[in-house]
Amino acid sequence: MPVPERGFTLIELIIGITAFAVALTLISSLILPQASRSVEPIYQARAAELAQSLLNEISGRAFDHHSDRTGGLLRCGEDADFPADGLQADELCTAPANLGCEEGGTNREAFNDVDDYICLSGLNAAQILNPTGAANPMLAKDIQLYQGFEVQIAVFYDANKDGSNDNAIGDFKLINLSVTTPAGEQIAFSTYKGNY
Repeated sequence: MPVPERGFTLIELIIGITAFAVALTLISSLILPQASRSVEPIYQARAAELAQSLLNEISGRAFDHHSDRTGGLLRCGEDADFPADGLQADELCTAPANLGCEEGGTNREAFNDVDDYICLSGLNAAQILNPTGAANPMLAKDIQLYQGFEVQIAVFYDANKDGSNDNAIGDFKLINLSVTTPAGEQIAFSTYKGNY
């Protein structure tokens, strides 16, 4: 006797579609958002690399425009006289209201002290890495890696090292650097530069 062929009933199809919809909803709401979060550690690592590179460059500059940049013999605000060399260090350090850009604007080659880097605040990484915008095949890869990153830089006197602006000339400047990733996460970095 032949076995009658059986297919799915309408109720079985509806139950199957409902189960598939529930499974698809769970996958899309629980698993797929994790994929977007997986890029965050990459952005954080790139932000740290960019910030460390800039902090190294900034820390290599003089404490102040009126300080000696060639060996630390002269410090701004220091009342000293070196008649043998003809050097005098009786110039005051830059006033807190005058910290920032000098005649060079955003030209990093003209930056000679740490507070000049305030000029780079608000720029994106591409503008910092390649300020002239000229085609440079060596920078092309770096510019792509840091596409969408933005940098904020603040430099101010903080002699008591409490993290707030003293609004008075002191022996330490706090350099605050903040990198905003393309995902909108803001990562802060700080270091001090002393007048020595």
